[in-house]
Amino acid sequence: PLDPVEAVHRLSDLGAYGMTFHDDDLVPFTLSDSDRSAGIARFKAALAETGLQIPMATTNTFTHPVFKDGAFTHNDRDVRRFALRKIMRNLDLAAELGAHTYVFWGGREGYACLLNTDTRREIDHLARFLIMARDYGRSIGFRGTYLIEPKPMEPMYHQYDFDAQTVIGFLRQHGLDRDFKLNVEANHATLAGHSSEHDLQMAA
Repeated sequence: PLDPVEAVHRLSDLGAYGMTFHDDDLVPFTLSDSDRSAGIARFKAALAETGLQIPMATTNTFTHPVFKDGAFTHNDRDVRRFALRKIMRNLDLAAELGAHTYVFWGGREGYACLLNTDTRREIDHLARFLIMARDYGRSIGFRGTYLIEPKPMEPMYHQYDFDAQTVIGFLRQHGLDRDFKLNVEANHATLAGHSSEHDLQMAA
C-alpha cells in the first residue's frame, strides 16, 4: 500500500489540486487509536506543507468480511451500528480536513436471493441509516454535500442503489432528496446497461 503522505507529495509534484480518500486508505482497518492519531497528524502536516486540499471523503463499508451481507442493510443490528460508527468517525475526519463533499458508496447494499431477503425492511434500514448519518454530520458542523453513487452489480447482483433512477426514487420516497444528491460514475452507469448520459438526464 502507498503511504498517504507519499501520495500527497506525489500529487503535489504533479500539480494536483487535491486528493480524496476512503477512511481505510488513510487509516488501516486494524490500526490502534494512538497509531491512527499519529497517522492523521502526519497526513495533515503533509497537506499543510503542500497546500493540497481534501474536496471529498467516503467510508469503506464493503471490503471487510463483516460487511459481506451489507452494512447499512445488514440483518444484524451490531453490524449496522458498527457501520454507522465507522461513518461517524470518518465524518469527523472529513470535517476536520475541510472536505465539502461526502459520498456514500453502497457496494454491499443489495441481495443475492429474495428467498431470505426482506427488501422493505432492508430499504427502511438504509433510509434510517442515511438520516442518522446526515443528522450526525449536521451536529458536528459538516456543511458539505452528501452524494450517493449508484453501484450496480458491485458486487451484489441486485443493488438497492442500482442506477440513478432507482436512487432518485428511493430518496424521494423517504424525503431525503433535499439532502442527498447523485454522484454519477460513467463505468457504473455502463454496468447498469445505461450510459453516463442517461444517468445525467435522470439526475437533471
